Amino acid sequence: MPAPTRRVALVTGASRGIGRQTALALARAGWDVAFTARTRAEGEGAVPRREGGTAPVEGSLATTAALVEQAGARALPVPMDLLDLASVRAAAATVLEQWGRLDLLVNNAIAHLGHPRLLEADLDDVAATMTANYLHQLALVQAVLPAMLAQGGGTIVNMASGSATSDPPGPPEEGGWSISYSASKAALGRLAGGINAEYRAQGIRAFNVDPGFVVTEAMRARGGAEEIEAAGFPTAAADAAGRVIAWLASSPEADAWLGKVIWSPTLAEKLS
Repeated sequence: MPAPTRRVALVTGASRGIGRQTALALARAGWDVAFTARTRAEGEGAVPRREGGTAPVEGSLATTAALVEQAGARALPVPMDLLDLASVRAAAATVLEQWGRLDLLVNNAIAHLGHPRLLEADLDDVAATMTANYLHQLALVQAVLPAMLAQGGGTIVNMASGSATSDPPGPPEEGGWSISYSASKAALGRLAGGINAEYRAQGIRAFNVDPGFVVTEAMRARGGAEEIEAAGFPTAAADAAGRVIAWLASSPEADAWLGKVIWSPTLAEKLS
């Protein structure tokens, strides 16, 4: 009797932070995990600091690959730049060519192009933010959806953000966020509902998962986390979203969460 085919997930933006923790949660739950990032090796990662310049940040494709394999799963690290459409489409093609299927896509990666105030916002940067955080995520869905339909089903999870539905508690970099960032996350938030309306009857399920306010390595290096914490936003565990996503992609009971924005800290606590 042939061995059962292992389920395959693709997690974008998984060199560190929520993406890495999601990849590891899936690996521990029995998934083989492909994942993307720009940083290939430790020591190459850097983020722009709000005071200007850049700051080094830990995390890489190589480190995540080692951790996924330690968890007993196959790892497929795929370099990808969310601002580069050809790179996005190539990442999907790489996973499908090397592993032959895709059961779960987690759109976690985001582009950070700063958080300017309204009159300081460069419209080219605003357009690039919307392109990366919505348009190219849509392109990735377009690239993997035909394979999911051909195999009879699949799950798509988009990482939501409270910035899409809540007013900022202060100006950008003073406890708040930019209009361009929140608008791009609001656009992404409309994608799951459209996918379900068109393809739910063909075995496709799409969810919006809000990971909560997670203080990641990049956020600490970039600066500004302290002000948001001081504004009263409760922090969430970095792996809560990953544990929720593993359940959503595996359980028929998850259908009850279609059409909702899933607050992963609360659901993760209930599941545990």
